[in-house]
Amino acid sequence: MKVTHPESLIFWSIIVFIILFVLLRKYAWKPILGAVKSREASINKALDTAEEARKELQNLQADNEKLLKEARAERDAMIKEAREIKDKMITDAKGQAQVEADKMIQQARQSIDSEKQAALADLKNQVASLSVEIAEKVIKRELSSNDRQLKLVDDMLDEVTLN
Repeated sequence: MKVTHPESLIFWSIIVFIILFVLLRKYAWKPILGAVKSREASINKALDTAEEARKELQNLQADNEKLLKEARAERDAMIKEAREIKDKMITDAKGQAQVEADKMIQQARQSIDSEKQAALADLKNQVASLSVEIAEKVIKRELSSNDRQLKLVDDMLDEVTLN
């Protein structure tokens, strides 16, 4: 057995370590570090993409909220307009019905007045006829005798001179 010196063992251990270190650095560390860096870059890219997607999602949600608010406002405006149109139609119909009712009442009053005037004219004619008939009968009776005729003339003359 050969005895080696511990210094030479340390020396060769260091040499082997340096060679191993250079080989690992050249062939292992660079690819490993490159893979780690590319992995890190892809992770960062994925995080950036996720952040952009999150921001886009927030923008879409904000746009959706805005569209919903606009749609609700438009719906409310349409409902308000429909109610106003309905109220206007009801008011117009009531106004037109009132005008028609007033017109019908006026026509009825005119018809009643004309019928009343006709009835009064007819009544006057009938009264006049009856008055003439009564006057004829009274005059015939009063004038049937000469004494009565003279008395009537005297009474009339007295009335004329007194007034």
